[in-house]
Amino acid sequence: MTAYDVDKLMAEARRLAADYHKATGLTLPLSNEIARHDAMRLLDLQAPAEAIAGVDAIGTGERAALKFQIKGRVLFEESRTRQRVGQLGFDGQWDIVVLVLMNEEYQPLELIEASRETLSAALAEIKPNKRGAMTVARFRNLGRVVWQAEKQAA
Repeated sequence: MTAYDVDKLMAEARRLAADYHKATGLTLPLSNEIARHDAMRLLDLQAPAEAIAGVDAIGTGERAALKFQIKGRVLFEESRTRQRVGQLGFDGQWDIVVLVLMNEEYQPLELIEASRETLSAALAEIKPNKRGAMTVARFRNLGRVVWQAEKQAA
């Protein structure tokens, strides 16, 4: 039993990261840790028992034995540039990438997954291949939404 509640710690990390961005316009490097936490919680994934190259989580249930690489991206309204997904490490042993898109408060909006085969084929078409990177829009087109926040009534 741990002395800390991870969900409470993550809520505080979200608040701190959002406040820091509002105050400075800069981002704290927390989005990937928050994304991993959210993906594992929302998709019922588990941390691997032993470190596996390029693998952040292992599937359970009908996804048992699938290996997941998890990426996170915060979508800030003021950003005018095309958002990019972090570099995909094809030397790792993952099967699926889950992209966790978050709002300015670091709350999950959408989880999108795409297979290794789909992403590899898409990146092969990009000339030159920008070290395994692609835009969020391209990833959205290639993947499928596996979780989405409920729309709040206005």
